[in-house]
Amino acid sequence: MKNRDHPSEALAAFREGFSCSQAVFSVFAAEMGLDRETALKLSQAFGGGMAHLGEACGALTGAFLAISLKHGRTQAEDLASRDRTYARMQELAARFKSRFGALHCPELLGLDIGTAEGLRRARENDLFRERCDEFVRAASGWVDELL
Repeated sequence: MKNRDHPSEALAAFREGFSCSQAVFSVFAAEMGLDRETALKLSQAFGGGMAHLGEACGALTGAFLAISLKHGRTQAEDLASRDRTYARMQELAARFKSRFGALHCPELLGLDIGTAEGLRRARENDLFRERCDEFVRAASGWVDELL
């Protein structure tokens, strides 16, 4: 998977108008057997910190989905797969927090996009492009390293 430029592809999808979670997850999904349309639908709800609720950054949740699709367990008793998946996700979250200082949209953006006023201000000030571009690029690059 590292032969492709996933960070640039994810950024292009984000700039096309997809949410950060969709942008990150969709560039990895097809390589793991999930068609792009299904990947986009599956990851839609996680954009904007989970449907603009201001929770975990969509770039991070899109990355979690990609890691889980690749390494997640399919048998309840497969605790080794579960633990390896969680370890990768924890590593990704630690890198994200170390670089950006937070995991949640309000802290990352400096306002709460879970409110109509916060969302309006984020759009007016082009915060999604100004800040989220880098979240998308970094998260997809780290997924490459952790897959």
